[in-house]
Amino acid sequence: MPAHRTDVLRAVDDLVDAVSPELRRPDTEAMSDALLHAPTLRRLIVLLIERDAFDADLATAMAETYALDALPALRQLRSSLPASLAGFVALLHQVVRSLHPDHAPVWGEAADRIRRVSLGRRRVLDVLRAGPDRAWWIAFADRLTLDDPHARFPTSPYRWSDGAVISAEGGRVVDATMTSRTSTSVRVTEGVLRADDPLLRDLYAPAGRCVAVIDHNVEEHWGGELRAYFAGHDIELHTLVYRAMEVDKSIRTVERMLGDFKQLGVTRAEPVLVVGGGVLSDTAGLACALYHRSTPYVMLSTSLVSGIDAGPSPRTCCDGFGFKNLFGSYHAPIVSITDRTFLSTMREGWLRHGVAEIIKMAVVKDAALFSALEAAGPALVTTRFGTFGAEADQLAPVSQDILAAAMRSYVEAEYDNLYETHQARPHAYGHTWSPGFEIPAGLLHGHAVAIGMGFGALLSHRAGWIDESSFDRILRLISDFGLSLWHEVLDDADLVWESQQKMEQKRGGQLVAPVPRGAIGSCGYLEAIDREQLVAALRDYRRRCADLPRAGRGIEPLCRDVGLEDPSTVGIGQAAPLATEREGAKPAA
Repeated sequence: MPAHRTDVLRAVDDLVDAVSPELRRPDTEAMSDALLHAPTLRRLIVLLIERDAFDADLATAMAETYALDALPALRQLRSSLPASLAGFVALLHQVVRSLHPDHAPVWGEAADRIRRVSLGRRRVLDVLRAGPDRAWWIAFADRLTLDDPHARFPTSPYRWSDGAVISAEGGRVVDATMTSRTSTSVRVTEGVLRADDPLLRDLYAPAGRCVAVIDHNVEEHWGGELRAYFAGHDIELHTLVYRAMEVDKSIRTVERMLGDFKQLGVTRAEPVLVVGGGVLSDTAGLACALYHRSTPYVMLSTSLVSGIDAGPSPRTCCDGFGFKNLFGSYHAPIVSITDRTFLSTMREGWLRHGVAEIIKMAVVKDAALFSALEAAGPALVTTRFGTFGAEADQLAPVSQDILAAAMRSYVEAEYDNLYETHQARPHAYGHTWSPGFEIPAGLLHGHAVAIGMGFGALLSHRAGWIDESSFDRILRLISDFGLSLWHEVLDDADLVWESQQKMEQKRGGQLVAPVPRGAIGSCGYLEAIDREQLVAALRDYRRRCADLPRAGRGIEPLCRDVGLEDPSTVGIGQAAPLATEREGAKPAA
């Protein structure tokens, strides 16, 4: 481990040792002065600014000290000079809570004291430039304006960019290379709305308010607990309640959200809280990407699909012109939270179709996860992932492990290719042909993906990439969970061929269809399939599915089967008026 990466952690140690006793001073202003003017604090700030806080080596060092959850706060501290003093001390408390838990209570009390007084609203740099070391801080701030504007005038502490511009011929010819970095955190946890859970409080207490976009179904089940949580921490909550069915996944919904953000004066310094499933994560994430060109958001996933797939995904989107996800942007949440607790109120059909996204990652990336799914079986669905019924306690540990493994596999595949600059994307397994037939068939997304996975496994087997045994295991696992492997929409070869052509356009002119190759848990890519090969494979697939339970048909495979409007009969962008409710704000015009 490079020595200069551990000096940041040593600086934290020195700060805690030197300042913790001072935080017990009864006078809040004197306590604040002791913290802000401590030499150990100045050293930590300078180190964070001079070191590359986005470097993977620092993350490794944090992980090896079992304090990886403190890294986001450390990264934000490097650009916190213009932040409020309350927010600054809250970030320090998060770091101390992870690295020095014995000292965390006194730091937490200090953060609460500062938040309650007017001093907490002052900018950190303004306080420092008025203190005993004013000359040093004035000079330091002036230097940062030129040398590191990210630390002096950050738009957002979660993004960083750089570039190189070379010109010739008096500026008539210019070449530019631009780079950017985005940081995000993933948390697989439980009980995030418990009064004593600090995760959401830490994010929103410094600003004193939270703007939340909430799925109307989630509001019905969890809205009371959400309001009680924020009220208990004295944080003003503005709720924007949206219906979030597949038919609502349109640009009209995104426009409504943009109007609400404008009405509430959302800034690029405060993250919007998105509370819901896959449709809401896609549409609200896109609204955040468009608003001010980049507004941060926190994704609190309440469904299985959003919890391990759509929620942490940087691909925000909405449907358009009858095709899924035609409009979109790359805009990852700054924090993605998956809490198994929310699954307890979901009906089985909604959970079942979410399992498809876990199977997807198991087949092409994680053989151990595949085996865990085989062992757990459909009891995962009936027990709502160990949160409901007589078998809940028995299934709870394995459910936690499966969710964590699915999330890890997905993030590993997604985050090293944030902008889809290449198409070697294992997490697109099952998503090659399904976007073209999902809406016309009225299928739930997970059932459409499951059909795509089964068909992809057949193509892999026909190519000699997996053996008969592996092919059978894949189909059996999908079938055992009650997911679809066949639907009559596949009889329309023209539609499936058109779906493939559209996908090739989206993938830069190549098919690049991810499928299992070699063994379960490994991925390969089919580069081309002509129409004749596709039609022959569809015939073969139908024959094989006929011998499966339910002839390959899923349980409650259609949107209407689980109480959702049928996207095949309600045109995209033609949804019924949104059932929108706003608390703490006037309705948008």
